[in-house]
Amino acid sequence: MALARFGVSLDEDLLKALDGFVVENNFPNRSQAIRHLVEKNLVEKKWQCNQMVAGAVVLLYDHHKGAITTKSNDIQHDYYDVILSSLHFHLNHDNCLEIIAVKGTAKRLTELSDKLIGMKNIIHGRLVMSRTD
Repeated sequence: MALARFGVSLDEDLLKALDGFVVENNFPNRSQAIRHLVEKNLVEKKWQCNQMVAGAVVLLYDHHKGAITTKSNDIQHDYYDVILSSLHFHLNHDNCLEIIAVKGTAKRLTELSDKLIGMKNIIHGRLVMSRTD
């Protein structure tokens, strides 16, 4: 895809905030930061419109607590139509990291992630979505 150049006028305070955003997020330049912000806005709009998106559900949990693996598998079987793949990592003797690749409507993926992240004994969970087109 070809890049198009255009000029942007910002007041000084907004420009300082943009420069701070560039530094905080290690972007190589302002253009990359602006691309990131526009893309993020477009993806969030797709979430709200319940369009097709792809992403990952990331879960961190202690596999010794409860029957978390069984419960997670039961939930995942109910959403087999949107799950592409899953990876399971043993971080140490107790903790596991699971990454579930997903593709479907934003609403369906949010339902799945809410159920998984809401399970008892989940240490941390997050849904990351991006547009598919």
